[in-house]
Amino acid sequence: MSKLPQITLSFWIMKISATTLGETAGDLLSMTLHVGYAVSSLILIALFLVAVVCQLSAKKFHPFLYWLVILSTSTAGTTMSDFMDRTLHLGYTTGTLILLTLLIAILSLWRFSTGSLSVTNVKTVKDESFYWTAILISNTLGTALGDFLADSSGLGFAGGAMLIAALLALLVAAKYFSRISRVVLFWIAFVLTRPFGATMGDLLTKMHKQGGLGFGTVGSSLVLLSILVVLILWTSKRHTDVASEKGNDKV
Repeated sequence: MSKLPQITLSFWIMKISATTLGETAGDLLSMTLHVGYAVSSLILIALFLVAVVCQLSAKKFHPFLYWLVILSTSTAGTTMSDFMDRTLHLGYTTGTLILLTLLIAILSLWRFSTGSLSVTNVKTVKDESFYWTAILISNTLGTALGDFLADSSGLGFAGGAMLIAALLALLVAAKYFSRISRVVLFWIAFVLTRPFGATMGDLLTKMHKQGGLGFGTVGSSLVLLSILVVLILWTSKRHTDVASEKGNDKV
């Protein structure tokens, strides 16, 4: 039995909410609370490891556990990217290229090792381990790419978000009007939703003089967390109702 959710519109809405929350929560820990990028990364990586071990040990799909792992990869990815770009002074461009290379390497190793990159038929610990490693790197890559678009490209937070939104719209069109592999489209979309969340997070939290809306890291994180929890509860109830209807039909 697969322990991963179905890839539907609600999945992508929750993914964007979780990655945006990851951006604001990561910034809350590292900057607002002055913990720093290095220490924040260690704390959040530890949280990710605990969550992913629980996920790997689970026998079936648990929505809150799954999205906790997604959120932990997003928050850890935020501080890891900032540590690379700002503390190590690699810069957004170099950091993005390094992480992109790592992601391609992990996906290639996954494909070579298991013969598939499917995200709808992940049933073994080996497949799931590759899955979560790829997600952690893709969310870290997305943070670096989002910061590059917002700070170095001249587009600003809103411009970067609009560009990523346009690219995501092209992916939706490609799904319905092209023969491009659905697996390829999934991973491109998964990577792009992270910089979309990163730029949206910066747009929400940064001050007006920086091109943001000035909601702050605390307020933005609480709102996004509430949205994510409501969506998880709604999709869980819907899944239960569908399963119950199927059971009644069989009877």
